[in-house]
Amino acid sequence: MRCRVNPEIAVIVPCLNEEVAIGQVVDAFREHVPGCMVFVYDNGSTDRTVEVARTHGAVVRSEPLKGKGNVVRRMFADVEADIYVMVDGDATYDASAAPALIEKLLRESLDMVTGTRVEQGKAAYRRGHRFGNWLLTTLVAQIFGKRSSDMLSGYRVMSRRFVKTFPALSSGFEIETELTVHALQLRLPIADVPTAYSDRPRGSASKLSTFKDGFRILNTIAQLVREEIPLQFFGAAGLVLTLASVAVATPVIVEYTHSGLVPRLPSAVLATGLMLLAALAFVCGLILGTVTRARNELKRLHYLAASIRIPRAG
Repeated sequence: MRCRVNPEIAVIVPCLNEEVAIGQVVDAFREHVPGCMVFVYDNGSTDRTVEVARTHGAVVRSEPLKGKGNVVRRMFADVEADIYVMVDGDATYDASAAPALIEKLLRESLDMVTGTRVEQGKAAYRRGHRFGNWLLTTLVAQIFGKRSSDMLSGYRVMSRRFVKTFPALSSGFEIETELTVHALQLRLPIADVPTAYSDRPRGSASKLSTFKDGFRILNTIAQLVREEIPLQFFGAAGLVLTLASVAVATPVIVEYTHSGLVPRLPSAVLATGLMLLAALAFVCGLILGTVTRARNELKRLHYLAASIRIPRAG
């Protein structure tokens, strides 16, 4: 498949009420990534974000459905390029690192390079956010494999085939979790590159809620575990039900061996019901595991069939 010598690079910026910072973001990426197109996707800002972004030379589009995930889904569908640089519009990520991230993507034929955050200021990374990111990243690493050290980073460089075959089902800040798990589950070539992470400009405020969005991300992880590795998910549920059934049935069985009677009929019925549910959970896990395997094979085929226009090194 023919590749371009000079790849088209699109900087895509999901944005909500960032009039203080968005101008800096647009200018910085236009300076450090010459020839790139900067697309700012506004998510219903009530300040001057749209006006400022246009003034600084960005292509501004809008997504009325609230939530970062909805914006990312729209950006991935609309924007055509060879390389995509996704970054938040709050001026906390280092634009000067973009060339190194892009170069690594091209040199190593990767599909996603994540800019992992290295704090440059005391207020850059709130303690609750730092702990939540560590906890969630560790949880995903234990389930899907440890290949990313900053799962919630909003700074990513991605190939065309990754962007155009990513399902993008999330609606909010859990979209970063979905991006990471998608890459891990399909065993796509990815990498991390440490990048500076700075304080927000004075006058701007974070839209991320530590607890509300943290619980939404946890819920997303649980859903992804159920959908992507159902045998383990339902197998664990079946094991718990089996142990509960054995615990309830043990006194009944002991009494029956001594007296030949079953005086605790409700307990016997409960133990039987729990064991039946356990068997059903195991069967569901086996069936859904086969379905998931077929779905992942289909995803992989779509990924391989996607138009690959990134030039390969060498």
